[in-house]
Amino acid sequence: MARYLVILESPAKIKTVKKILGSNYVVVASNGHVRDLPKSSLGIDVEHDFEPKYITIRGKGDVLANLRKEVKKADKIYLATDPDREGEAIAWHLYMALKLEDKKVYRISFNEITKNAVKASLKEAREINMNLVDAQQARRILDRIVGYRISPLLWTKVKRGLSAGRVQSVALRIIADREEEISAFIPEEYWTLDAKLKVQGERKPLIAKFYGTEKQKMTIHSKEEMDRILGELEDASFAVEDVKKGERLKKAPLPFTTSTLQQEASKVLGFATQKTMRIAQQLYEGVDVKGSGTVGIITYLRTDSTRISAEAETNAKAYIEETYGKEYAAKGGKVTEDHKKIQDAHEAIRPTDIKRTPAVLKDSLTRDQFRLYQLIWKRFTASRMAPAKYETTSVKIGAKQYCFTVAASKVVFEGFRAVYMESDEEQEENNVLAGSLDRDSVLKKDSFEPKQHFTQPPAHYTEASLVKILEELGIGRPSTYAPTISTIIARRYVAKENKNLYLTEIGEAVNNIMKESFPSIVDVTFTANMEGLLDMVAEGKVEWKTIIRNFYPDLEEAVKIAEEKQAKVEISDEVTDVVCEECGRNMVIKYGPHGRFLACPGFPECRNTKPYLEKAGVACPLCGKEVVIRKTKKGRKYYGCEDSPACEFMSWQKPAGKKCPECGSYMVEKGNKLVCANEACGHKEPTENLAKKL
Repeated sequence: MARYLVILESPAKIKTVKKILGSNYVVVASNGHVRDLPKSSLGIDVEHDFEPKYITIRGKGDVLANLRKEVKKADKIYLATDPDREGEAIAWHLYMALKLEDKKVYRISFNEITKNAVKASLKEAREINMNLVDAQQARRILDRIVGYRISPLLWTKVKRGLSAGRVQSVALRIIADREEEISAFIPEEYWTLDAKLKVQGERKPLIAKFYGTEKQKMTIHSKEEMDRILGELEDASFAVEDVKKGERLKKAPLPFTTSTLQQEASKVLGFATQKTMRIAQQLYEGVDVKGSGTVGIITYLRTDSTRISAEAETNAKAYIEETYGKEYAAKGGKVTEDHKKIQDAHEAIRPTDIKRTPAVLKDSLTRDQFRLYQLIWKRFTASRMAPAKYETTSVKIGAKQYCFTVAASKVVFEGFRAVYMESDEEQEENNVLAGSLDRDSVLKKDSFEPKQHFTQPPAHYTEASLVKILEELGIGRPSTYAPTISTIIARRYVAKENKNLYLTEIGEAVNNIMKESFPSIVDVTFTANMEGLLDMVAEGKVEWKTIIRNFYPDLEEAVKIAEEKQAKVEISDEVTDVVCEECGRNMVIKYGPHGRFLACPGFPECRNTKPYLEKAGVACPLCGKEVVIRKTKKGRKYYGCEDSPACEFMSWQKPAGKKCPECGSYMVEKGNKLVCANEACGHKEPTENLAKKL
C-alpha cells in the first residue's frame, strides 16, 4: 500500500487533517520555519550578490531528523504549509533542508481545514511557486538589513536593547506625527442652537437644529454672534416651509479581512491585535466540537481579500432564506472591494460552515473564542444579506430670515441589521414627530438651547485605528500588523493607556534619529512603494535581488554618516515616589529581562532594588492603602495591598472600589458586571459602562 507524507506547519492541525485524509497518509508538522538567517550575524553575503546564508534554527535539529525518517518511508510528499508567501517560503526551506530533489514532492494549500478543501488541494497539487518564495526572501532580507545595520546605531546613540525595523519605524513615525498634530492643535470656538418647539396636538416637543439662512449654512463662532441671533429670534414665529420624504438604503458590510477583523475586534471586544490573531489561529487550526471531533471553523486568517467561494455563497443564501426569509438574502452576486494587493487570491475570513452558528458552538469554545467566532459569523452572514431600508423625513422650518432643520429616519426593513451592526455605526436621528409634520402644522417656540463647543484635536491612535491607517497607506501586510504593534509597545517606544497609543521619550528619540538620518526608511510613500515592488516579485515581474542591490548602498552610506554625525541622546529614567530605604533617594523604574523593577539611582554606591508594583487605581478594602497588581511564582496575576504582608488583602479579581449594598463586603469586576466578593451574598449589578453588545 502506498504511503503518503503530508507536512504541515502547525502541530495543532495534525489531528484535524489526519482525520480527513485517512490511514494512507502520515501527517506531521514542521512547527513553523526550520531554516532562517543566523541571529549572531547579518547572514547575507554582501560581497557575493547578497546571497543569504540560511542555517537550521536552533532546536529544530530533532524536528528535521524526525522528518527525514518519515521522508525515507514515503512514496509521495505533500508540503502543506500555510497558503501565503511565508507558507510558500517554509515549504521551499523544507524542500532544501530535507534534500527532496529526488523525491516526488508536491505543494498543496487549503484556505480552510475542511474535508472538501483538503481533498480538493490534493487534486490541485503543484510545484513550489518560486516567485512567492523570492518575494518572501526579499522581504526577509530587507528587514534583516534595516534591523542589523540601524539597531546597533540606536544602541550607541540612545541605549542598548532598541531596534529599528522597515515597517515598525514607519508605524512609530505615524504615531509621532499624530502626537505633533495634537500638540500643535489650537481649539476654535463654535456654538450650536437647538429650538424646542411645541407642535399643536402633540405632547412631546420637537427639537429643531439651527441651520443658517434659507440660502446658506451658518457657523456661529462666538457668544456675541449667538446673542445677536437669539435677539433677532426673540419674537419670531416658526412655520414649516418644506417637508421631504424619501427612502435610504444601507448596504451590508463586507466580510472580514485581517485588517478589518483586527479593527472590529479591538473596538467591540477590546482585543489587542496580537490576541485577535492568536485566537483566530486557534479557530482556523481546529477546535474540539462536540459530536464532530476536531474541526477548523473559520477560513485562513491572513488575507486582504473580500472574495467568497461559490460554494460558501450558495450555502449562505440557502441558510439566510431558510432562517430569515427570502427577502433577507442579497439579490444577485455580492460585489467585493478587493484592492490591487490581494494576498495570493485568498477568500475573506468566514465560518467554514454557516450552519455552525455561535449558539451551536458555544459549549465547545472558550469565552474569547466564542466572542471572536460570533463576530466573524455575524459579519459574514450579514455580508450576504439584503440592505437595510430606511424611511427618511427632512423638515425645513423658517423663523424670520433664519432656517432650522429636523431630520428623522425610521427602519422599514432591517435587512442585514437583523444579524449585525457595526461598532461605529452612528445613532440614527429619530425625531418621531418629524414624520407627522406638514406645511399646515402649527408650531410654537418653547425654548432655545444654545451650547458652546470647541473643535477637538485629532484622536490618539488606538491599535484599531493604527491598523486601519497602515492598510490604507499600503504599509506592511496582514500578517505584519500585530507583530509590528507588539514590537513598538514592547520596546517602550509607545505606551498603551485606555486603548490609546502614546509616544514615549524613547520613542521620540528613536523617531527623531530615524527621520534625521534615515528619512527614506520612515517615509510612508517609500515604504508603500517597496510593498509594490515585493508584489511585482511575487508576480514574476521583478528579480528579487534587484531590489536589494538598489536599496543596500544608500542605506550603508546613511549609516556611516549617522555614525559620525548623529549626536548621542540621553534618556532619563522614570522617577517614582517610592523612597529607597537604604539611602533615601527616590527610586527609578528600570527594565530587565523579566520586565520592570525599581532600582536606586545611586548605583553603584547603593544597589537596592525591589519589584515594581503597578497600582490598580483603587483603595484596599481592608486598610485603605493602594491596591497593587502582583504575580504568583507561576506568573498568575492577582490583586493585593501595597502594605503586604502587614495587610492580608488578596483577590484574583480587580476590586471595584465600591461596597456591596446588600452585605457591605467589597465588590469585584467580573466581565461586564460588579459581583460581591462574598460568595454567600451573591449580589450582582452591571458596570457603569456596559460593553457594547454584538
